[in-house]
Amino acid sequence: MTGSTEDYAPHPHIGGRTAALRALAAWRAATPGAPRVVALTGSSGSGRSRLLTGFLMLCEPDFRKRLPLDEMDPSTVPPELPAPAVPAPDGLTAAQVLWLLADHYELNATSTQDVYAGLAALDGPVTVVVPDVDRAGPVRATDEPARLVREVLAPLAATETVRLLAEVPRSLAAELAAGLPSGVVRIIDLDEPEWADPEGLVLHAQAALNPGFGAPELPFTVDPAARLALAAAVARRAGTSPLVVQLAVNCALMAPEGFDPADEGRLPTSVGEALDLHARRLGADPWTLRLMLAPLALAEADGIPVHLWERLASAVAGQDMGQALAGGMLLAAPFVQPEEQEGDGGRTLLRLLHPAIGDEIRAGLPNVRAAQSQIAMALLEAVPEQDWSKADPYVRDHIAGHTLEAGLLPQLLTDPGLFVHADPVPLRAAVEAVPVEALGAPARTYLRTAPLLTRTQAPAALRAALLETAFVEDGLPEFAGAVHRLGFQLPWRTLWSLPVAGVSAVTVGSLPSPDGSATAVAVLAVPAGTPGARPIGEPEEASSSAVLVRGLVRPDDLGGTDPAQIQRPSEEERTAAPLGLSRGADYLRVWDRAKEEVVAALISDTPFTAADLSPDGILLVATERGAKALRIQPTDAALAS
Repeated sequence: MTGSTEDYAPHPHIGGRTAALRALAAWRAATPGAPRVVALTGSSGSGRSRLLTGFLMLCEPDFRKRLPLDEMDPSTVPPELPAPAVPAPDGLTAAQVLWLLADHYELNATSTQDVYAGLAALDGPVTVVVPDVDRAGPVRATDEPARLVREVLAPLAATETVRLLAEVPRSLAAELAAGLPSGVVRIIDLDEPEWADPEGLVLHAQAALNPGFGAPELPFTVDPAARLALAAAVARRAGTSPLVVQLAVNCALMAPEGFDPADEGRLPTSVGEALDLHARRLGADPWTLRLMLAPLALAEADGIPVHLWERLASAVAGQDMGQALAGGMLLAAPFVQPEEQEGDGGRTLLRLLHPAIGDEIRAGLPNVRAAQSQIAMALLEAVPEQDWSKADPYVRDHIAGHTLEAGLLPQLLTDPGLFVHADPVPLRAAVEAVPVEALGAPARTYLRTAPLLTRTQAPAALRAALLETAFVEDGLPEFAGAVHRLGFQLPWRTLWSLPVAGVSAVTVGSLPSPDGSATAVAVLAVPAGTPGARPIGEPEEASSSAVLVRGLVRPDDLGGTDPAQIQRPSEEERTAAPLGLSRGADYLRVWDRAKEEVVAALISDTPFTAADLSPDGILLVATERGAKALRIQPTDAALAS
């Protein structure tokens, strides 16, 4: 409770941090002289997330009612105001965080510049708190935190009507402050003496050791004097790190045998020491503990499924780690946090207690890239029959993140099954991190299609359908065929695609033959001068255009055909056809007239310029990219965007 007296109660969640809370309260109140922008930073494990969480409790009107505000230091309590916007970036891209902010303020924006302009135009100051910037991004190796600072937080900080508080890694705090006028921004670095909170660390340790708060009853926990003495020693050794306090207490409580509370020299001063001291006290090799935890330090998202732990630890170690893991639960327990997930029968994920533990373990690995290569190979071997539909969700959705850091992602991006079954958000983020020139043709098709998949949150069946037609568009029919073999009942089969620019209209029709048969054709209205097109109108007319005539089922060049010979379906034929067509700017829907339900929904990353549907169910469409024909397949289930 630095800077306060014993007359005031500490914040019940934080248990200290008075100086920092005063500075944040002054920012929230816009006290004269207080900065408009605050960058809250410190080393990983310094308690910045905990501090910000406690401060946000004071800013949320409903939560304030549950806090003993009258007993707290008034200088640490911000005034009662509407809750600030808190766009949490955990697992999100920089762009997604900005759109969260736009949604919060109900801005009518279609571009990032619209968002900033809309914020600047709002009445009164706009208060934004961005926690956990270090957790931004669906893939760890893409460095999304830096992009979030550069592309979102820096422009927000430069907007004079925005009052911004952001919790950022130290390496990015100075970057956020750069370029802002003096007095506008303040960096609160929790590792600096100005913000030190030794009393708070003692309180933290005391609470963690107290049986009243869940600690086991041990000689050094049930005796108040012994508990205080140990808490003080733990806090002294931990310096400014609440995480080291927590790890020291965890290690003592989870494996108290051999722990001597009087031996202060056996208490850790860093995360690395906590790992090594705990291993030695249990008679284990510290390197073994680090190898056990290495898969968690290299994990993506919320952690790895428990059943994959042994496989991945053995891959990193280059030896069987089964025996070490089977007998090493007490060894790893102080540093690991399990999480039970609902759905799919339920499963347990394992992650490290804090990202700083992962930083320490990765820093100690001889070669992170090589370790990720071993993990990626082990994950690939865990796919049953190399069928991605049968893969564990973690393997399916996050193998791209591991291969990205291993430098192997381009080699992985050749399997349409992975493109279809993997969560498109992390897969897209990983693929976008690879230089385009390093990607093969199918990966470039995926990269082009991925915005559609993420924007629509398309399920696997729709992802398959959109990728099938994209592969045909890009001249990769063998990959389109592979998609058809994945077992989905696709709503269409793309017959052909023609990369011609400027198609303004399309029409289906038939070309009679002398023998009485007819050839189904596609007629495309294109600009005059298009290669292979037949001019329409007088050549001297500035508005003259041309048509391309192609086979509807097969894209045979029928350029010598006189358009006057082509017969269009009559209105009666169209009305009597079993399928109907409706169209928007970026979507087309094919309807089963009898069932009155959608049987195919086609969406596009570029606006549709024309569309037509033949009576026998061949959809002819055009965008600025060109034209294509899709045979609508009979389906039992509607596919909607």
